Amino acid sequence: MSVCDDVISCAKKLGIDECESVVCARKIITVRITDSEIAEIKENYEKSLGIRLIHGKRISSCQSTILEPVKLVDAAFRSSQNLTKRDFWKSLPAGTKTDVNIQKTNDQKIWQLESSGAADIAQQMINSASHQKITRISGSLNIVCEEFELQNTSQLNKHDKATYVSGIINADSEHGIPVSGIGQASSRTLADFDAERVGTEAAQMCVNSINPQSCEAGTSTIIFEPLAVGELLSFVFTPNFSLKTYSEKRSCFSEKIGAQISVADFSLLDDPHATNRLGSKSFDDEGTPTKVTQYVHNGIFENTYSDSYNAFKEGTVSSGNACRPGSPLGRSSAPIPISAPHNLTIKAGTTSRDDIIKDTKNGILISRLWYTYAVNPIKGDFSCTARSGNWIIKDGQISTPAKSVRIIHSLPRLLQNISAIANNQRTVLSWAAMPVTAPSIRCENIPVVPI
Repeated sequence: MSVCDDVISCAKKLGIDECESVVCARKIITVRITDSEIAEIKENYEKSLGIRLIHGKRISSCQSTILEPVKLVDAAFRSSQNLTKRDFWKSLPAGTKTDVNIQKTNDQKIWQLESSGAADIAQQMINSASHQKITRISGSLNIVCEEFELQNTSQLNKHDKATYVSGIINADSEHGIPVSGIGQASSRTLADFDAERVGTEAAQMCVNSINPQSCEAGTSTIIFEPLAVGELLSFVFTPNFSLKTYSEKRSCFSEKIGAQISVADFSLLDDPHATNRLGSKSFDDEGTPTKVTQYVHNGIFENTYSDSYNAFKEGTVSSGNACRPGSPLGRSSAPIPISAPHNLTIKAGTTSRDDIIKDTKNGILISRLWYTYAVNPIKGDFSCTARSGNWIIKDGQISTPAKSVRIIHSLPRLLQNISAIANNQRTVLSWAAMPVTAPSIRCENIPVVPI
């Protein structure tokens, strides 16, 4: 019997109404890069148990790396007596055999990879970022192998094995005004992870940003590259499509399901069945089957996302978006899940990035963003800063690198002012965020303030 079996058995003996048991075993290799060299290699093995109990409509939980089912179930059960009833709660998901077979989510070569192999990959990232004008290279490589097991008292029994690779390089130059560049890549398989591309992209962005010129204050046409769009998706877009946020009228799109909120060419979806994506999974972290969901389809707001708790609270059913995020990647045994998209994706357009640039008379190309956050979430106002990786566009050509600018804008207005969507879709992973997939997007009338 597994630890999950023991937990369910203990809960039944105590007469607990419902019980959910989560076990997550992970092997994590982290390579840290500082001052243009490998500074640290850590290999960590961890296994933890999370328990969620529902008794008398009271929900309690417990988590530990010490796998003692009897003690943990008893501790969670005793703590439930002091909690408030959640009368809206219905039940944990029941067992199902409708899981989709998703390609490229588990790679045996990653399971067999040792620290020395991870160091070789990280060194490739460093070598490809090296350039005479680059002063300093930093970054990290994270490789995760995990086994995730989930059981509950509604006869649900799920098991999944998964692998993840993610690398990032920051290249800094002090030739004149300090500038930087970033490169990143992620994959579920070793063969599809391009270490050289990570370093090359960071070096190119950095070197091409040297000797930037000031931008003019005012409104401008801006082409946001995938990394910049990813920042906006993670920290500005995503919360507005949460059922909880929507129902509490804290979304800038509350009460607008069925309404047109963007240009007709814009579609935003969650695709948990996509091949080789960091968030791809056949069942969510409560065991509910995942599905492709359109949040915005051809400009029309269609759906929100939720887990069971927030769905029951609003009198509906889960969209299959319960998540127990692991750090740095993958899943965890967190006893209480959150709701989040798995692979938030902007549908790619049909025009190339280069053609969009050629079609832009004057504007700014922005490769990445910093300090992106909602200023007034209810109205959709947000602020962000573009420090490096910016270029001034004149007469359809990239002319000179641009100095830092600050953007304070509104999400509803930005969506209505999209004038082009490129076909260069790619997956990006912002710091402390879920993975998203985005192409380059051109927007009109964006207020820009030089810094």
